[in-house]
Amino acid sequence: MTKALGGFDWDRGNARKCQKHGVSIAEIESLFGSGLLVLPDSAHSKAEPRQWGIGKTEAGRWVFVVFTTRVRAGRRMIRAISARYMHAKEVAAYEKENPGL
Repeated sequence: MTKALGGFDWDRGNARKCQKHGVSIAEIESLFGSGLLVLPDSAHSKAEPRQWGIGKTEAGRWVFVVFTTRVRAGRRMIRAISARYMHAKEVAAYEKENPGL
């Protein structure tokens, strides 16, 4: 996922929205290096392609993140749009569909 990416694109807007649910910027960034499951978010990709991902933090908590990539100063950057910890029912369903995680 991080191939040819130049880092993360944070500003007050997206940082505040992502942290609103208690997920730190460091946790979000670490997800992208830890086997994040990524799928397209075609329902919300009107102005730009969006994707969503599911990953586990170093502390073992599952996180759902919505993001896009943008080019900034010639570098392709990950821009998180929203992030939240997954609910127990979501985790149970995901783990049922993906045994061994």
